[in-house]
Amino acid sequence: MALRLNETYLGGFVSSAETEKIAHIAEASFELVKTGTGAGSGFLGWVDLPVNYDREEYDRIKAASAKIQKMCDVFVVIGIGGSYLGARAAVEFCKSPYYNNLKKDTPEIYFAGNSISSSALSDIVRICEGRDVCINVISKSGTTTEPAVTFRIFREIMERKYGEEGARERIFVTTDRAKGKLKEFSTEKGYETFVVPDDIGGRYSVLTAVGLLPIAVAGIDIDAMMKGAADAREKYLKAPVLENDAVRYAMLRNILYNKGKIIELLVSYEPAAQMFTEWWKQLYGESEGKDEKGLYPASVIFSTDLHSLGQYVQSGLRTMFETVLDFKKSADTVVVPDDPNNIDGLNFLSGKELHDVNRMAMTGTLFAHNDGGVPNILIEADGRDAENFGHLVYFFELACAVSGYMLGVNPFDQPGVEAYKKNMYALLGKPGYEEQKAELEKRMQN
Repeated sequence: MALRLNETYLGGFVSSAETEKIAHIAEASFELVKTGTGAGSGFLGWVDLPVNYDREEYDRIKAASAKIQKMCDVFVVIGIGGSYLGARAAVEFCKSPYYNNLKKDTPEIYFAGNSISSSALSDIVRICEGRDVCINVISKSGTTTEPAVTFRIFREIMERKYGEEGARERIFVTTDRAKGKLKEFSTEKGYETFVVPDDIGGRYSVLTAVGLLPIAVAGIDIDAMMKGAADAREKYLKAPVLENDAVRYAMLRNILYNKGKIIELLVSYEPAAQMFTEWWKQLYGESEGKDEKGLYPASVIFSTDLHSLGQYVQSGLRTMFETVLDFKKSADTVVVPDDPNNIDGLNFLSGKELHDVNRMAMTGTLFAHNDGGVPNILIEADGRDAENFGHLVYFFELACAVSGYMLGVNPFDQPGVEAYKKNMYALLGKPGYEEQKAELEKRMQN
């Protein structure tokens, strides 16, 4: 397996002199990660995770996933943000966006508790009717509104259907190791529990039990996934900064940001990577967007979005650059057939593999966007399998930490996330928020 940073389409936008000029900043930022001496260093557990994880829990994850596969038709994963994005990204990346509709010997997997929409939740409840169900609630505290409300609803459904004893066998909880409302409740109820590590933040947690249990239930090889991450760790922690693809990616992002390219567009030509781009947006948006700094992370799936956003990328404000995920190989082969009448004028494609056509669309777009003044960074991977997924996750996590330190922010906190929660709690009448509620209601009247 190989991952490669390709800077071919950065010519004219970033020079080697510019990367060499900031190499000392990148080196210092990289050292903060490796030595654990930077801001937020208490959340660096992901750095050594691929080689230093709880083997006993890992074996329990495998056993629980096998049990779930045998017990249920539908597996509902309840969580929000980092508690679900990584797992959903892995299922779609390694299997398919149509995973639930394909023939398979594993359960359908639905992700709930990531919104407060009654319609969205009702749809999943209806899907579960008349079918055997298991659930996995993922929350460190157990009090985050979206997953907590959803768990309350599903717990009632499970206990009504299977009884309290039967529900106990079908409810799996991923939460704090020793404290918190959800941990206390799970111990009281006798649910099997897995750990949200204290030293790994939610957006960095996909390779912990947070992501691995749902991923394993989908029949994905988590051993290969951890190997991909371990190989990435070995590769990037040892390479010098100017030869280190993860660190160079961080450097390039910061150089372009300082030139006024304030939007980074993560591009894939594979719809199966769409949820991966959503995971990436949280990773970078939550890590860098603070102190009135940070690139705005956005994403597109080409060639689909070339027919909606392509015009803007080509000719709009010159405030963005693109990072393109290039998957060299496809697991599927589709050959364009010949049409004797050539009614669509596409016989020049006859006999060509569709994956090759897709990559030529990518290459043509790279040249066009370059000509339009948009820098492009390529990240090349062999394909979409578990090993590549693990490698990509580690690559982006390490680059994000280095990039955040280069930007001068703490890449591991997220103080801005709490603002909306406090207002919501006040408006809903949560005890202790009476004064804030009165102030908000006054503002609403005005």
